[in-house]
Amino acid sequence: MFQPGVNISMLNQFSKNTMVEYLGIEITEVGADFMRAKMPVDHRTKQPLGLLHGGASLALAETLGSVAAHSVVDPEKQYCVGLEINGNHIKSVKEGWVYGVARPHHIGRKTQVWEIKITNENNDLVCISRITMAVMDKK
Repeated sequence: MFQPGVNISMLNQFSKNTMVEYLGIEITEVGADFMRAKMPVDHRTKQPLGLLHGGASLALAETLGSVAAHSVVDPEKQYCVGLEINGNHIKSVKEGWVYGVARPHHIGRKTQVWEIKITNENNDLVCISRITMAVMDKK
């Protein structure tokens, strides 16, 4: 499903000097039909009450969905941008790591839809998100 040559090192290098790197998000696995990443729950990703910020969860979801979507298309001809993202926050997290897994629901010529499930270290569901990506032609 993903383009040849897509690998963890290349994907993490792509995020250098961005919000993704600042938040500590790392791609950890690329499977046949999924992409996995992790993010720390620390001072960068918590809200004032000491819990994982919902926006940080969505940043992880958007990162995974965007990177996965871009990894499906031919980067010489196309690129992907987000159209819509939503998230349902199920469980709070105070410390440790959260893990996201993105899986496609639809890979089309002009749109892609990805579901991202975020879990804690005990594999409890923390957030479920869906992102719709537009596939744009390079000119």
